[in-house]
Amino acid sequence: MFRIFAFLAAMLVLLTACGETTLNEAPEDLGDFNMRVSFVYTDKALQWPLSRAAEPSEWNAPIERAMEARLGRYNGTGKYDVAVTLEGFLLATGGIPVLVNPKSAAVVNVFVYDVKTKTYLAKEHQMKIFEDTTGESAIIGSGYSRTKEEQIDGLSLRIIDALEEYMAEQHAEHGWFGPKDPAAVQSSAAPEES
Repeated sequence: MFRIFAFLAAMLVLLTACGETTLNEAPEDLGDFNMRVSFVYTDKALQWPLSRAAEPSEWNAPIERAMEARLGRYNGTGKYDVAVTLEGFLLATGGIPVLVNPKSAAVVNVFVYDVKTKTYLAKEHQMKIFEDTTGESAIIGSGYSRTKEEQIDGLSLRIIDALEEYMAEQHAEHGWFGPKDPAAVQSSAAPEES
């Protein structure tokens, strides 16, 4: 019996230590990236069975906010358009605490368009996103611990966080966005003359 309690206590500590994705995490290395325009399409998103009821349009503003906060902070000289289309979602309902804790999830397609070369770097790249697990949601499930709006906000941030990480991986592995222009870095760092 002691072993079971010790195991459960250890799992609780591990799950509590897992941090949630936050809006102000450190930027990734995206080279010379600068988001010219962002697009979010949710009209055709499917609500999967067993999901809390939500209109696809409820996802627009949270995804746009997350995209602007995360991708709008890069100030390279290369111009890129970024689009996210929400394909489907499941907002977890209440489960059976500790035993069955459904997780909210979403599937999106992402597009990254290079304005200069007029080519897509990513076209309909599909991503499957699951909500963060916190100590509370691990025990009682997010259907009990979060409102529908909190689930949508959390998943929207996770979508853009995953997109930002994917773009950084592509920059490192395939040279997307090119190196940051040294002249632009020097001119922005140079003191203004009066």
